[in-house]
Amino acid sequence: MASINVALLIGSKKKTIMASIEFHNACVDFPIYNASARSLKKRLIQVATGGKLSANDQGRVIVRALEDLTFSLNDGDRVGLLGHNGAGKSTLLRLLSGVYAPSAGTASISGEVASLIDISLGIDPEASGRENIFMRGILLGMTKNDIAEKLEEIIEFSELGDFIDMPVRTYSSGMHLRLAFAVSTTIRPEILIMDEWLSVGDEGFKHKAEARMNELVEATSILVIASHSRDLVMHTCNRVIWLEHGRIKMDADPETVTRAYFGN
Repeated sequence: MASINVALLIGSKKKTIMASIEFHNACVDFPIYNASARSLKKRLIQVATGGKLSANDQGRVIVRALEDLTFSLNDGDRVGLLGHNGAGKSTLLRLLSGVYAPSAGTASISGEVASLIDISLGIDPEASGRENIFMRGILLGMTKNDIAEKLEEIIEFSELGDFIDMPVRTYSSGMHLRLAFAVSTTIRPEILIMDEWLSVGDEGFKHKAEARMNELVEATSILVIASHSRDLVMHTCNRVIWLEHGRIKMDADPETVTRAYFGN
C-alpha cells in the first residue's frame, strides 16, 4: 500500500535534528477518465507525458508518471534533476513538495519543506502589493507575525516604493516578479524544491536576486532543483538524478551524469 510520511510540511515550525528524504519504489499514477472513447488521445497523452499507459484493477486507464523510484537524500545533498520534457521531473518535484502522494511505494520526508516551483502562486492582481505579501507568505507557511516581522525587509528588497500600496494589476511584469521573488525567498526551509534557478529583474536587481538565492541555498539542508542547464547543475549540485519515462536512468555525481546526458 502506498504511503507518504512527511514529518514537516510547509508551514510547520517544529525543527528536526536532521533533514532527510527516503523513497522506496514510489510510483505516481494519474487516472484517465472516459478513455475508452478517445484512443487517439491515449496515444497523445503517452507522447506528451512520457508516462506509461496501463489499466488499474477497475479497468480504468492510467498514466504512470513515476515508476519505482528508490533513493535517499540527506543533509548537504544538492541534487539536480535532468530529463527531457515529460520525463517526470515536475511530478517528482510535486511529490517532494507534498502536492502528490505516491500511488504505490513509500515517500518519507523529514524536515521543513518549501517549494519555489511557482513563485507567483497566490498573487491577487486586485490586491495591493502589501496585501499580497501576507497572502503569499501564508501560502508559504509563514504566520502573520512572521510576515509582519519581515514586511519592511520584503518591501525594501522588492524596490517597489510607493507602489507597494497599489493594486498589483498596475504593476509591470518586472515589478510583479520582484514582489513575488522578494516574498518567496524570505523563507529559510530545511528542504528546498525548485524548478530552474530563479533570476528576475533588470541587471541591478538580478545581482541582488543572485546573492539572495545563493544565501537561501546555503542555508538549506537539502536542495532539489530541476534544470536543463549543464552549467547550473555542475556548479550547484553534488549529485544528479537523470529521469527518463518516469524512471531513474542514472543517479551519480554531476560529472558522470552530465557527460552521459549531454553527450560530451
